[in-house]
This record gives sequence, structure tokens and C-alpha cells, in this order.
Amino acid sequence: MLEVENVSLYYGAAIALREVSLNAKIGEVTCLLGRNGVGKTSLLRAVTGTHPVSSGKIRWEGADITRLATYDRAARGIASVPQGRDIFPLLTVRENLETGFAVLPRGKRRVPDEIFELFPILKSMLRRRGGDLSGGQQQQLAIGRALVMQPRLLVLDEPTEGIQPSIIKDIGRVIALLRDRGAMAILLVEQYFDFARDLAQRIVVMDRGDIVLNGRREELDEQDVRRRLSV
Repeated sequence: MLEVENVSLYYGAAIALREVSLNAKIGEVTCLLGRNGVGKTSLLRAVTGTHPVSSGKIRWEGADITRLATYDRAARGIASVPQGRDIFPLLTVRENLETGFAVLPRGKRRVPDEIFELFPILKSMLRRRGGDLSGGQQQQLAIGRALVMQPRLLVLDEPTEGIQPSIIKDIGRVIALLRDRGAMAILLVEQYFDFARDLAQRIVVMDRGDIVLNGRREELDEQDVRRRLSV
């Protein structure tokens, strides 16, 4: 389980998170919802270690990782798919996937065939440069790269942003498959409630650096959630 306990995070004098707490369990999708600028990505940065927290604790599988470097968290099985994808545009698709080898022991440094079963389009594009792929294909590549790391916690920051509907369905199918295998926890940031509702067991709604709703999907009032997401 991922445990975030009373975490606060600042950018200079500006507070991004105010004593935020949540859990994300293996075998479940925990979805963070909220308008732009409410702290969703900041919370993911706290979890992955790309921005230090000012106070609070973050535990993964019982260990305190609050002060661990990003690389050390990745070595403990935490993989991130950032907003905007951040693939390497001049590397080939194969080379992008192989960057996921960095945290693996030498004996496990291979791209599993499963990646191409989940995202068949990548197999036909292995020699193409990442920058030549469409936005949707780049998103599939970014998720595939994270899965090469064999994570136990997969962190996804708005994987549907700017993606055509057909690929959104494919990404949703893959997330559901990974969830149902029961081998990893998935922390998903989204703006679109319908996508989250179909995947998440737990929904967390943020506003201005605070968590304003947190519960099992079936426990929350859908209209209340939608109201808090509207502009």
C-alpha cells in the first residue's frame, strides 16, 4: 500500500498541498480528480520524489520513502507516466522502452512481449523515432516504458489529455487489465469523471491543495463529484 500522511508541499512561499492524506492499495485504481491547478500533479511529484515535501510522511510497502531520491523510489517499484508523456523524441521506440531498464538488474533487462500485446502499434514502430509518433502513440509508449520497469505502483498523470477517443479506450482497457491482475497499485490523475468512474475503486477530489472528497466510488454522490469538478 501507498500511504500519504499529512503531506504539505510548497513552491517557494506558495503552498500547493495542505496536510494531504490518502492511501492507494495494490489491486485497485485510486483516482485523483479536480480542476486545473488544485494540487493533483504536486501530489504525484511528492509521491515520486520529483519535488520535496515540507512536512508529512510517505510510505510505500511499509517503508518510509519521504526523503528518498526519485531513482531510489523507482528501484522500489514506483513508475511514473508524467503529464505530457516526456518521451525522448530523438530516440527510437525501442530505445525509449529500453530506458526503463535503468532500475532493473542486468538479468531482467528485456522488453516483455506483454508490452506489445497491450499496445500492438508499438511493435510495428520499434525503429521509428519517438518524436514521429502521434500524441496517442506517444502516450502508449510512455505507459509501455513505465511497465518495462515492472512496477508495483504505477502513477499516471492525465493519460487521456489530448488523446483521440479510440486510444483513450485502449488506455482504459490496459489500466483495467493491470488493476484486475492484482499485482500493482495504480494512482491515476484525471479531470474527466466518466473515465475515472469506470476504472477507480477509490475516488479522491482535490480543491486548492486540500482533499475535499475521499471514498469508495460507490459511496460518493456522483452529482456532488461532478459539481466540484465544474468550472
